[in-house]
Amino acid sequence: MDALLLSRIQFGFVVSFHILFPAFTIGLASWLAFCEWRWLRTRESIWRDIYFFWLRIFALSFGMGVVSGIVMSFQFGTNWSELSARAGNIMGPVMSYEVLTAFFMEATFLGVMLFGAKRVSEKMHFLATCMVAFGTLLSTFWIISANSWMHTPAGYTITPEGVFEPANWWQIVFNPSFPVRLAHMVLAAYITTCLVVAGVSARYLLRGVHVEAAKKMLRWAVLFAAIAVPVQIAVGDLAGLDVGKYQPTKLAAIEGHWEPALEGEGLPLVVFGWPNMAEERNEYEIAIPRLGSLILTHSWDGDIEPLTAVPPEDRPPVAPVFFAFRIMVGLGFAMLFVAALSAWALKRGRLFETRWLLHGWRLLTFAGFIALLCGWYTTEIGRQPWVVYGLVRTAEAVSPTVEAGSVLASLITFFVVYAIIFGAGIWYITRQVKKGPLPHDPGPDAEHGERRPKRPLSTVDDFDDEEIREAR
Repeated sequence: MDALLLSRIQFGFVVSFHILFPAFTIGLASWLAFCEWRWLRTRESIWRDIYFFWLRIFALSFGMGVVSGIVMSFQFGTNWSELSARAGNIMGPVMSYEVLTAFFMEATFLGVMLFGAKRVSEKMHFLATCMVAFGTLLSTFWIISANSWMHTPAGYTITPEGVFEPANWWQIVFNPSFPVRLAHMVLAAYITTCLVVAGVSARYLLRGVHVEAAKKMLRWAVLFAAIAVPVQIAVGDLAGLDVGKYQPTKLAAIEGHWEPALEGEGLPLVVFGWPNMAEERNEYEIAIPRLGSLILTHSWDGDIEPLTAVPPEDRPPVAPVFFAFRIMVGLGFAMLFVAALSAWALKRGRLFETRWLLHGWRLLTFAGFIALLCGWYTTEIGRQPWVVYGLVRTAEAVSPTVEAGSVLASLITFFVVYAIIFGAGIWYITRQVKKGPLPHDPGPDAEHGERRPKRPLSTVDDFDDEEIREAR
C-alpha cells in the first residue's frame, strides 16, 4: 500500500462518486427542458408538476456534482503533481475552457431556473432551463476532450525535459478518440436519466399513486429508450473499433485475448472466463467461435493484437477490465430487451397494465449508473499502466513527495465525509421520490403581484397515499 496505489484508489473513489451526479444532471437538465416545453405548449398542469418535482432533485444532484468535482480537481496538485507539471500546458487550458464557457453559464442561468419562476416571464424561464441543459453538454464536451487526449494524445511536442507543449489545439481538442467517446458519454448520461425516470414512473404505477404523471413520464421514457439504446449499442461498436486501432492492448484485455488466432479459424468471442494473468490464459472459458472476429474487426477471419504481444509490465489488470465490460454489455442488452417490449406494449395500449414490464423498469432504475461505472472502469483501468497512453506511466505521474500515510489519512477522511454528505443527499432525493410530483402552485404572474422566489429545495409536506390520490 504505497503512495501510488493509495493515490490511485483515492482518485478512483472520488471520480466514481463524481461521475454519477454530472451524468445524471446532464440527462436531467434536458428532461427538464422537455417537461417545461410540454407545459408551455399544452398548458397541462401535470407537466408543470412534473417539472418542479424533478427540479428539486436536479438542484441537489447538481450541487453534489459540483462538490465532488472540486475535491477531484485538487488531487491533480496534491497526488499527481508530476502529471500536472508534464501535461498541465495542455490539460490545464482545456479544463479551464470548461469553467469559462460552461460552468459560468450553468451557474448564471441556474439561478434563474431555480429561483425565478415568479420573477421572470415563462419564456425567459424556459430559456434559462435550456441554457442550463446546453451548459451541461458543453461541460461534457471539454471534460471528455481532456480525458480523451490522455487516451489518444495528439497535437503536441515534448521538450527535452519531458514536458508537453501544445502544437495544434484543433488536434488536441478533437483528438482521434474524442468524437465517438463524446457521443458514447452523452448517450450514457441520457439513458441513465431515462432509466431513473422510467423506474420511478413504474414504481408509481405499481403502487397506484401519481398515475397521470407516471403514465406521461413512462410513455416518453419508453419512446426515448427505444431509440437511444440501439443507437448507443451502435456507437459502442464504433468505440470498440477505435480502441482496437489506438489501444490494442486494452481491447485484448477486454476480450481476454492472450494468443494470436490460428490462421483461418478467426477469433472466438469469450462470453465467460476467469483471466489468469500469471499463466496467460482464461480459466473456465466459454467462447463462441469466430464471433469475436465478426464483432471486433467486422470480418469473418479478423484478428486483434493479443496480450502476449506486449511485455507483462505494459498490460493492464485484465480481470477488472474483462468483467466490467461484460457487466456493462449485459445491462445494455437488458435495457434493449425491456425497451423493445415496452415500445411494442405501448403501441398496443397495454404498457401501463403489464405489471411484469413495470417491474422490469423498476429493476432497471439504477442500471444506468452501474453500466456507467463499469464503462468508466473499463476505459480507465484498461489504459494502465499509462496515464498519457504510451508516453507517461501512472507511476511517473504521482507526486514524488507525497507520503503513503498522508494519502491514507485523506482517503479515510473522504470515506467518512462522503458517507455523511452524500448519504444525506441521497436520503433527501429518496424522500422527494417517495412524495412524487404533487400539484404545484404557480403563484402570482411575473407581471403582477408578489415577486418572491421559490425555494426549490424546500421539503414538501407529508401526505399519505390516500391524500395523494385525492389530489390527483
